[in-house]
Amino acid sequence: MRILAADIGFGYTKATDGRRFQAFKSIVGEANPAAFEESLLPAQELLPRHFEIGGEAVFVGELAESQSRERGFTLDPAQFLGHYAKVLGLAALTPLVEHGDPIRLVTGLPISLFRAHRESLGQSLLGRHTVAQFHHGQREEKMVYIEKVRVIPQPFGSLYNLMLNAEGRTVQQRFINEKIGVIDVGFRTCDFAIADKTRYSERGSRSTDSGICVAYEAIANLLKEKTGVPVELYRLYEAISAGFIKIRGQRYELAPLVQRAFSQLAGRIATEANRLWAEDWDIDLIVLSGGGGSVLAPFLQSQISGEVLPVPADQDARLNNVRGYWKFGVHVWGLAQAQTQAT
Repeated sequence: MRILAADIGFGYTKATDGRRFQAFKSIVGEANPAAFEESLLPAQELLPRHFEIGGEAVFVGELAESQSRERGFTLDPAQFLGHYAKVLGLAALTPLVEHGDPIRLVTGLPISLFRAHRESLGQSLLGRHTVAQFHHGQREEKMVYIEKVRVIPQPFGSLYNLMLNAEGRTVQQRFINEKIGVIDVGFRTCDFAIADKTRYSERGSRSTDSGICVAYEAIANLLKEKTGVPVELYRLYEAISAGFIKIRGQRYELAPLVQRAFSQLAGRIATEANRLWAEDWDIDLIVLSGGGGSVLAPFLQSQISGEVLPVPADQDARLNNVRGYWKFGVHVWGLAQAQTQAT
C-alpha cells in the first residue's frame, strides 16, 4: 500500500508520492499523431505527458499546449469536474505508481465545491483504471488501483503541510492549539478557511471568484486592446514570470500591467478577508498559500488585519496543498498501519 496525493487545480495539476513531485498546466488535448515521435517531444519533460485513458489518447500540460490541435482548458467548475478532473488526476498519478499496486489517495476541492462534489470526485478516481503512458517512444500499460480516496477542503492541505512532518506526526503545536486563518489563492478561486484548534469553522470559511485568473484576465484584456490578439490565460504563465511577452514579433513589457492587476486583486482579496473575518478578531495567525498567494503576498500582507505568516521565498507555494494532502494521508493511514502492525 502506498500513499499519494493529487491537487487537481484549474491552473495546475500537482501530484506527489512523498519523494517525487510534479506539476503541469491543467490542459488536456488530443494526441496529435505527428507528435508521437520521440524527437518531437520536449526534451525537458522528465515525466510522461502522453497517455491513453479510457481508450482515448491525450496529451496533458505543456505538451498539449504546444502540440494539440484541440485543447481543453476551462474555468467552469461543472465542465472541469465532469470532463477533465479524472483525466488530469490519473495523468498526474500514473508515472508515480507501480502496476496494480494498491494506493490510497488524498485530494481536495475548493470550499465552494466541496459539499456538492466531494463524493463524485472521489468515486470517479476510486477503483482500477487501465492507463497507458508513452515516454521516450515507449508504451507502458499500467493498472492504477486506487483503493481508498479522501477528499478534504483544499486550504486544509496548506495547514497540514505546516502542522505535520513527513511521518505524519505533529511538529508545530501552534497550528494545533491556536485559531488559524488560511487564505489560499488558486487560479480560479480564493479560499478562506478557519481552523480553530484544528476544527473547521463553517462560519469563517468560504470560496470567492478572486483567483489569480482575475489578474490574468485583466492583463489579457489590456493586451488585446493593444494588439488585437486574444491571449489564452494559460499562455500568460511564463510571460508574467519573465516580465514580457512577444506577440507577432513585437515585445510588450508586462511589469506595469502586472503591478496594477496584482495590486487591484490583492485589495479585493484583503477586503473580502477583513469582511468575512470581522467577527473572528481572535484569529492568532493568517497563512497565505497557493501559487496566487505567493505572488500576491507583497501586496496582501499590509492590507490584511492580523499577523500574517511570511511566505518562504525558497518554496514553490503551488505545492503547499499537495504536500499537506500527502502528510495528512500518512497521518491517517501510515500511522494507523504502523499501529496495527505493532499490535
